[in-house]
Amino acid sequence: MIEVQHLTKRYGPTTAVDDVSFTVEKGEVLGFLGPNGAGKTTTMRVLTGYMPPTEGRAVVAGFDISDEPIEAKRRIGYLPETPPLYPEMTVRDYLLFVSRIKGVPRASRAARVNEVMERTRVADVATRHCGKLSKGYRQRVGLAQAVLHNPDVLILDEPTAGLDPKQIIETRQLIKEFGGDHTIILSTHILPEVSQTCHRVVIINKGRVVAVDTPDNLTARVRGSETMYVQVEAPAPADVQTALAAVSGVTHVSLAETRGPIAGYEVNSEAGRDVRRELASAVVVKGWGLLELRPLRMSLEEIFLHLTTEEVAHE
Repeated sequence: MIEVQHLTKRYGPTTAVDDVSFTVEKGEVLGFLGPNGAGKTTTMRVLTGYMPPTEGRAVVAGFDISDEPIEAKRRIGYLPETPPLYPEMTVRDYLLFVSRIKGVPRASRAARVNEVMERTRVADVATRHCGKLSKGYRQRVGLAQAVLHNPDVLILDEPTAGLDPKQIIETRQLIKEFGGDHTIILSTHILPEVSQTCHRVVIINKGRVVAVDTPDNLTARVRGSETMYVQVEAPAPADVQTALAAVSGVTHVSLAETRGPIAGYEVNSEAGRDVRRELASAVVVKGWGLLELRPLRMSLEEIFLHLTTEEVAHE
């Protein structure tokens, strides 16, 4: 649905986006993750035809954004970081105005506006002026204008920036609801945003792509091994540690915490090796109490810091 090939954008001597490539499948929600100034917004602006690339190409729904910009833009709904609202217009009038610009058929405009207002939960402020709306409502009206023409692709740039916790939860829920019906690129520097709403992640730093993968696969790549947390009730933690370390495929066992006879252990094993059954057996045959056995995952924060720090170290 979206194909980005070797995209580069320069401003004089400054390279804001440097040879960026990735694809987004139909119905997928892709998180475009990076710190402030990483090149996320510039990439979004190139993808939406707001500015031309210096090099490379972007194809949206089969149309090259440079060669066929009108056809490509017809298939894109864009929510920039600051929603493009007219403060003197009411929400309904604004959306009717946008529906005309976006080519919604005259006979179905009013019904489409009503439908979108209900779906984005702004129907209760339909007669309120946009300039009098809270930040959360402005973001939702911005999302409403982006989906009015039922585009194939939604490009959302920092959609929860500046919102309070309740508004963030509501906006994330809306994005999840639109996923599947639309292909979505969600640009953000807020890590929980990606883990809670996205199928795959593109991590960008200093204009360059650092990684493209699912959060789970990124975790496996960064760790280089499988890590399990095992909590056991036994008289001697050292004996448990020895028994766990003796399991085939286990590479390292460390004591994570102790609380009386109960202790927790972090058990590393060879990459791709599932040792859960063997770990459980090693505990049970000794007559110890197995209280917990679960995989440990790196947080997206840890993955991001690892990858961006690694990139800087290699420069």
